[in-house]
Amino acid sequence: MENSSNSDENYDVGYQPSPCSTDPNDQSTMSGDSFVYCRTYSSTSVFSEPVDDHHSCCSEASPSCSSHWSTRRSGGVVPQKQALLTRLVTKQCKNSNADDHQKLDDLESLDLELEMMKERFAKLLLGEDMSGSGKGVCTAITISNSITNLYATVFGQNLRLEPLNPEKKALWKREMDCLLSVCDYIVEFTPKSHNLRNGAAVEIMESRQRSDIYINLPALRKLDAMLIEILDSFQDREFWYAEQGSISANSTRMGSFRRVVQRNDEKWWVPVPCVPSSGLTEKARKHLRHKRECANQIHKAAMSINNSVLSEMEIPDSYMASLPKSGRASIGDPIYRYMYTTEKFSPEYLLDCLNIASEHEALELADRVEASMYTWRRKACMIHSKSSWNMVKDLMSDIDRSDKNHILAERAESLLFSLKQRYPELSQTSLDTCKIQYNRDVGQAILESYSRVLEGLAFNIVAWIEDVFFVDSTTRNQD
Repeated sequence: MENSSNSDENYDVGYQPSPCSTDPNDQSTMSGDSFVYCRTYSSTSVFSEPVDDHHSCCSEASPSCSSHWSTRRSGGVVPQKQALLTRLVTKQCKNSNADDHQKLDDLESLDLELEMMKERFAKLLLGEDMSGSGKGVCTAITISNSITNLYATVFGQNLRLEPLNPEKKALWKREMDCLLSVCDYIVEFTPKSHNLRNGAAVEIMESRQRSDIYINLPALRKLDAMLIEILDSFQDREFWYAEQGSISANSTRMGSFRRVVQRNDEKWWVPVPCVPSSGLTEKARKHLRHKRECANQIHKAAMSINNSVLSEMEIPDSYMASLPKSGRASIGDPIYRYMYTTEKFSPEYLLDCLNIASEHEALELADRVEASMYTWRRKACMIHSKSSWNMVKDLMSDIDRSDKNHILAERAESLLFSLKQRYPELSQTSLDTCKIQYNRDVGQAILESYSRVLEGLAFNIVAWIEDVFFVDSTTRNQD
């Protein structure tokens, strides 16, 4: 009779069997669909205990399941309440499954991150030489290449003003934290006064982070966060991008050869900004102007740090050996005559007379001017017995200021400075590339590569904003 009464209860109005219930004839403890959840870490998981023909999939300690069955055995409940209790049981089972999914995903993410860390550590130790034969590059070059490649991976396909993908943003932060952690162990010793218990003062050596890293690394981290914040500010925007298209050739701006991304058939993948037919609102233009100014200041700061780090790097002997014997042969007769014969040298006037037409010409001139500058410095220092070129800065203070070679070297330096000021987006010169290639200082390698990629990102943001301004101006002028 009891069995028949229970059977009748199963057919009460409003009763629906719980999806977690099992077939009494089924002797297995887990269905085929639940095999993927066999690794569970929850004591309340529906798959943590075997299921028999007298229990629900939920544990007996579950208040929802207990109230459900106690209500059923007490003589029945209102059908609406039965349906509500059934939904609560189903929701609890689904939440338990979701928790298992989340834990498995977290474990897989941790395993993947651990494998990436192992790969990164192995490349640093092997010097990017996977054969293990010891022919890899030094640690400084490996870290510099790692930062450069990471930047290309995260920002290489980001050619528009929009927030960075969350996964790429997390990758950038995680990998950079790992690479920059090396700087925590680059220290220097400084004297410090210490008072003993008897009142005597003694001098001890205290270790602290190396001065160049202590000053520049926090600044670079701040610039990094500001650039990410600028990209995040374009979540809601009035303009959009088209994957294909072209911009009028009149968009070329004076003063820089890379200010505008050229839209031609060879770069069909570059997105083109589009604005409404009436143009951008004043609020949107104000926001763009503010972010352009911020990115421009970040670009100047990163470039200043990069130039400072490069100037402190040692000049490789291979570069000094490749210098021409005559600075005049390197720089050319017309420029040499103006630099040597004029009393009041004006680098700006000389650049105006040269009529530089392309970035390639500007970079070639910078290489020639820099080579002639070090050639004249070498001749000015030949009267000294010191042979190490690392002491050139000290030697220059002892040189006669009226010496012809010294005067020409100073004018070449001022010309190179004016050239870089006129074209701030100029690529690295041959000397800069040679310094990076032969550099062995890990701290300098990190600061140089970090500042270089931030400089490039800041410049790109400024260029993208100017592209939007150009399209907006063209649209409003047409109307």
